[in-house]
Amino acid sequence: MPNTKLIILDRDGVINYDSDKYIKSPEEWKPLPGSLEAIARLNQAGYQVVIATNQSGVARGFFDMSTLNAIHNKMIQALSQVGGRIDGIFFCPHSNEANCNCRKPKTGLFEEIARVFNISLKHVPAIGDSLRDLQAASLMQALPILVLTGKGEKTLKQGELPANTVVENNLASAVEHLINPS
Repeated sequence: MPNTKLIILDRDGVINYDSDKYIKSPEEWKPLPGSLEAIARLNQAGYQVVIATNQSGVARGFFDMSTLNAIHNKMIQALSQVGGRIDGIFFCPHSNEANCNCRKPKTGLFEEIARVFNISLKHVPAIGDSLRDLQAASLMQALPILVLTGKGEKTLKQGELPANTVVENNLASAVEHLINPS
C-alpha cells in the first residue's frame, strides 16, 4: 500500500447528480446525499482526495472554462461547509473524437495525478460510476470501485467490469468500507 493515502473520485454521478445533458452551470450542480460528508470523512481519515473527470461539455461548447471553474468553486464551497476539501481537480476538456490521452478510459489523467503527487497508483482506490472510470483505474493498477449512483447501476448490468472491481451503493458506503474494513 502507498504511504500517502490518496483516493481518486469521478465527479458526475459520484459526488453530484449527473445529467445526460451535462452539468452546464453552478445552478445545475447538486451534491448526491451524503457525498460531501463522505469526502470530509476521507479528509479526517488522512486521505488526500483528488477528482479525475471527463468534461467534454467544454469541447462541445455547452460551457466554457470559467463556467467549469465556477461549478468546481461551488463544489469546493459546499465541501468546506461540512469540513471537507479536494486536494486536486484533474479534468479532460476534450471530446471523444479528439482521441486525447487524458479522456478516460485512457490513463492520462491518472498519470498526471501520479506525477503531481509523486506516487504509484497501485492499490489507490478510484471510485467511479462508469466503465471508463474503472478501466482507467485498472490500467494504472489502482483499485476500481463502482458506485451504483449516477450511471453505476447501468454499468453493473452491462458487465465487463475489471476483475478486481469492488461494488458499493454510493460514495458514503464506499468510504465507510475503506475507513472501517470489516
